[in-house]
Amino acid sequence: MYEVMIEEEFSAAHALRGYRGKCENLHGHNYKVEVYVRGKDLDHIGMLVDFTHLKAVTRQLIRALDHRNLNELPPFDQELNPSAENLAGFLLHHIAQQVNTERAKVYKIRVWETSTSSATFEVS
Repeated sequence: MYEVMIEEEFSAAHALRGYRGKCENLHGHNYKVEVYVRGKDLDHIGMLVDFTHLKAVTRQLIRALDHRNLNELPPFDQELNPSAENLAGFLLHHIAQQVNTERAKVYKIRVWETSTSSATFEVS
């Protein structure tokens, strides 16, 4: 099994609805996002996925979140609480729609809120 990973960063604010503690207040993070793709076979030139394409898709999505209040953006405005866990699932779903092929699949996203705290969403 082959695996590739890229990292991207963005800054955003959020407030955790229903949380009892300081994180229920609006606050910000400098998020780091890791995007993992895996597959059994490489293409005809020996690549699992084109890093340029993977980065472009990820950056486009992250640009919409950067320097924003996540609580004001769908689906985090009503449907989902803007936790790191929900953010990881949201990113995986949207990136996979544009990157997945029969050969390569986005299977894991890790979102770091701080240098010591992260959440991961993974599909099998």
